[in-house]
Amino acid sequence: MYALGVDSGTRGTRVLIVEFDSGQVLGRGSSAHDAVSGLGPGESEQEPATWTRAFERALRKALHGAKIDPGKIVALGVAGQQHGFVPLDSDGHPIRPAKLWNDISTLAETEAIVRRLGGRKQFVEKLGVGLSVGYTASKILWLKNHEPGHFKQLATVLLPHNYLNFHLTGVKHMEFGDASGTGLMDIRQREWQKEALAAVDPSLKNRLPSLRHPREPVGYIKRALASQFGMKRVLVASGGGDNMMAAIGTGNVVPGRCTLSLGTSGIMSSYSENPVIDPEGRIAAFCDSTGGWLPLLCTMNVANATDAVKAVIGIGNRELESLASQAPPGSDGLVFLPFLDGERIPELPYASGSFSGLSSRNFDAPHIARAVMEGTILNLGYGFSLMKNLGLNPRELRATGGAAKNRLWLQIVADVLKTTVVTPREKEAAAFGAAVQSIWNYWGEKGRPTEIADLTASMVREKDKMIEPEAKNFDVYDAAQKTFNSLWKKL
Repeated sequence: MYALGVDSGTRGTRVLIVEFDSGQVLGRGSSAHDAVSGLGPGESEQEPATWTRAFERALRKALHGAKIDPGKIVALGVAGQQHGFVPLDSDGHPIRPAKLWNDISTLAETEAIVRRLGGRKQFVEKLGVGLSVGYTASKILWLKNHEPGHFKQLATVLLPHNYLNFHLTGVKHMEFGDASGTGLMDIRQREWQKEALAAVDPSLKNRLPSLRHPREPVGYIKRALASQFGMKRVLVASGGGDNMMAAIGTGNVVPGRCTLSLGTSGIMSSYSENPVIDPEGRIAAFCDSTGGWLPLLCTMNVANATDAVKAVIGIGNRELESLASQAPPGSDGLVFLPFLDGERIPELPYASGSFSGLSSRNFDAPHIARAVMEGTILNLGYGFSLMKNLGLNPRELRATGGAAKNRLWLQIVADVLKTTVVTPREKEAAAFGAAVQSIWNYWGEKGRPTEIADLTASMVREKDKMIEPEAKNFDVYDAAQKTFNSLWKKL
């Protein structure tokens, strides 16, 4: 039997066909997404139909490559970009394009919701999580304030992965993990928070699906849709946000592990059996998509910083690693603050990047290249210290994302964070995690419940690369971290 893992992201959709017992990926397909053009400052939107069309194209490519009997596909899981807002009318049709996670045009609405709950600390006390500008709650209030005609039509609020599930099954559904990133949920009780709902609109509760445990599947793919691809009876799992699925896809479902995604942004999350609440709301206190919790930090600047350096120097990825390796750890005192697009952790939305410590010794391409790489990790190092202060102490980092292909960068991660770094063999962690979760849901539905940790233990191939921290570099990076923290606070 086979499972489909779907990752519907900002830029495109990826589909994996995964063999049930071995976890072997037999087919892959992808299709790009178009964004809505001509928007105002800070706006980011997509038509939900973009996702459904991309899913179907990617699935056809995966089936073509796998050369399997589609009738033996029995489960499907969807990972989706978090925090989006898909507004549906009473007939289940999108009222307007979806606002995405990176739409920051709702700052005024974010501040209004927090103010109505008594301020930032009171918001965290009541919900267990802070409210960032990208979360769904402020997008709903934005619709109410800016498009009242559309708000009157609003019958159901879904997130992107929920919309794909609805397209597949006709069922409106929300699970704990993705819902915990809406800014509307008490993550400790795992239920909608009445005051947060009222801060948006008194009728909002009636426009949200009930919350369900991620072990509960959504339903089955519509027969007409399944038959288009030669499939038969396919169970659709609860799915979840892309970060929740990436945690499953990297085996981050037991204490002591941490998933590190090094893409344009940097994301670190660690499984917990209990809620982990940051009183300042800096570490997002999400639920995960297995029934636990997934405290998470997000920095805005990783690969975008090195992309800028590559463009200026005129080199590619391999040349960047070779160039940076010519400079020593610590870059001879050169420190880079990577806040090219502002920053979320630390909370500096209007900050800019800067170099400090330039001298005749380090004012050259190798030192600058290495300092940029180190700066992105020192920024994560600040957030990692916040996670450890909350009681999390992962013994292993499981790295994914484009930057995880750069061995020097991973060595910097290991040395700055003093933690072993492993790169799982399957690079599409979110799509793979969605497939694994669907298998978990399938066996539960068939009366053969199994532990998600047992599935990941047998299916997640852990050690493509393993990089141990080098103790000889600890002192120089401790000093660099101290300088980095001091610089951003002063500047």
